[in-house]
Amino acid sequence: MMRTFAMAFSIMAASVASASASAPALARAAAPVLPARPGATLRVAFDQRAPRPGVRLLELTRTRDGWRGQLTSDWYGTMPMRNIVRDGDTVRFDVRNINTPGQPVRRWTATLTPSGVLLTGGIWFSEVRQTGKPVGAARAAALAHHAVALPALGTIAPDGLAATPPMGWSSWNKFAERIDDRTIRAIADAMVSSGLRDAGYRYVNIDDGWQGERGADGELRPNAKFPDMRALADYVHARGLKLGLYSSPGLKTCAGYTGSYGHVAQDARTFARWGVDYLKYDLCSGEWQYDDADRVRRSYYEMGAALKATGRAIVYSLCEYGRFEVADWGRAVGGHLWRTTGDITDDYAKMSEIGFVRNPRFAHAGPGGWNDPDMLEIGNGGMSDDEYRTHMTLWAMSAAPLMMGHDVRTTSPAALALLSHRAVIAIDQDAAGVQGKAVRVAGAQEVWAKRLADGAVAIALFNRGDRPVEMRVTAADAGFARFSALRDLWRDADLPPAGTTFTVPAHGTVLLRAAGERP
Repeated sequence: MMRTFAMAFSIMAASVASASASAPALARAAAPVLPARPGATLRVAFDQRAPRPGVRLLELTRTRDGWRGQLTSDWYGTMPMRNIVRDGDTVRFDVRNINTPGQPVRRWTATLTPSGVLLTGGIWFSEVRQTGKPVGAARAAALAHHAVALPALGTIAPDGLAATPPMGWSSWNKFAERIDDRTIRAIADAMVSSGLRDAGYRYVNIDDGWQGERGADGELRPNAKFPDMRALADYVHARGLKLGLYSSPGLKTCAGYTGSYGHVAQDARTFARWGVDYLKYDLCSGEWQYDDADRVRRSYYEMGAALKATGRAIVYSLCEYGRFEVADWGRAVGGHLWRTTGDITDDYAKMSEIGFVRNPRFAHAGPGGWNDPDMLEIGNGGMSDDEYRTHMTLWAMSAAPLMMGHDVRTTSPAALALLSHRAVIAIDQDAAGVQGKAVRVAGAQEVWAKRLADGAVAIALFNRGDRPVEMRVTAADAGFARFSALRDLWRDADLPPAGTTFTVPAHGTVLLRAAGERP
């Protein structure tokens, strides 16, 4: 207000002739102009911007050979311009694109208009159309991104956590970022009252959407939905459960909340002080800065080392979607489980693609480190009971983490029966930690086997087809010369060792525990 008043006073005090002469000059000064001499830079700030990627600054510099420039965004930091071409009042340029096969770059434009610089373009699924105003070097410096170097890669020794695949609940599949303190407390209570805690589900994990802003000290605060994270952790712990949180190595999390970029060690200390027992670290916007195997690996090592330095036992879940052969190095950066896929959805096609095709490509699962095909969808309603039984069986045979993803408060009897079946959970939690695999595949029919710690073998029959089929299991499927005992786990029934033919429903399964004699 004071600056506006001073300008108005100066103009009114001037002569009419001076005012007439100066008005066009003021108008011309406010209009954007492309740099004409080498070294000159046009800087444009966008106060009103598309939230994703949140481009806040454009910088375009004239060089002796042409142009160089960059965008600065809330999500990705510095976004260099490539192949810059001027066409009258429009500058066209390429910016690297992500997650779009066959489209490694997107073409952007910056057009001079009487009202400012119109920027158009896009990245991944986001489209940008916004207008900004020229600013000086000081304002541009305030808007600039300050890159933070990654540490050199090290190796973190095993710590004894996650001796079996972690079990619990995560908020994302059902609630996305629409989550709050009250709901988390209610979920914890329901896990106890339903018996799910006693069945082995111990982690209550708050996924994306809890984060607020950083204070002047750089410390990340929860948002208003979570008024006291330490008190929430105490509430969860008092019920014999453990609390998990979520963050990202990037500037923004996948839902657009504050990430840990530039504050990794500080955030780890904060999580430990709050009493957090589990951290899911999701690549999200970090895939821009960390776009090759070395940088992704070092970004996850950075948080792994920071968690270790806190002295608190925190299970570390790596979520970079199975890129760069994560199973080969996940343990070495401190990980206890690592995602092998993008997000699951509540339908048979996606679940089966992940469980039968994607996750089996990854090796190295075992005590202290697990391949994670993502959360369970059981209870969310998108699949039939037979399909959910296949879901639970496939995850158990895969020695996968069992993280429920439904509203535990409204668990149906059918969903509860699947999720709390002790004999099936025991296959997943077997101390040997062997990841089962297909031993026989014939069209849509698959037979899987998983060696157990006591010498028995879990055998699963899967019918991926659309009609019921007769399937036969043989002792050879389990590596036996003959069966000595056979039990149908879902039916809780012992079977005669010779009874090895089963009717398997469409998209269904039969799960057996077999003992036998070795050849």
